[in-house]
Amino acid sequence: MPDLKYAAYEPAAPYFDLVRGAVGDLVEGKHFFDVVTNDTIYEVRYDVPGWPRIIKGRADLMAAFRGYVESIVLQSANELIVHKTDDGRVIVIEYEVHGTILATDARYDNRFCSIIRIENHKIAHWRDYMDSLAAWNALTAQARR
Repeated sequence: MPDLKYAAYEPAAPYFDLVRGAVGDLVEGKHFFDVVTNDTIYEVRYDVPGWPRIIKGRADLMAAFRGYVESIVLQSANELIVHKTDDGRVIVIEYEVHGTILATDARYDNRFCSIIRIENHKIAHWRDYMDSLAAWNALTAQARR
């Protein structure tokens, strides 16, 4: 029987799988939400309507991603580059995501750079940078007819 614990987040599975693979055995847990601490700080260095700049804790992070998967379905995440530093306590990942904005059926293709700090085999802090113009263009696209 499949694990249904995170079934609602399936539209973002390519992202979660890419991140889980990027951090590898430096963290413990199977799913993205299993490898973050209860007090994780998830910080984004851009403004997107409806997405907070700072998310504190696993529960709020899960709530934010719940809104994300209600708006966007990802088909893939790729072009991963991993940079490990500080004896594996800090990882910088570069990657792309590709999907569809559900409200308009517009394509969503974006590039990210994320700086991840690991403590006690969990993600304690996440700082995210992205191509804000790509997000803006996808989110403001007119519905396809």
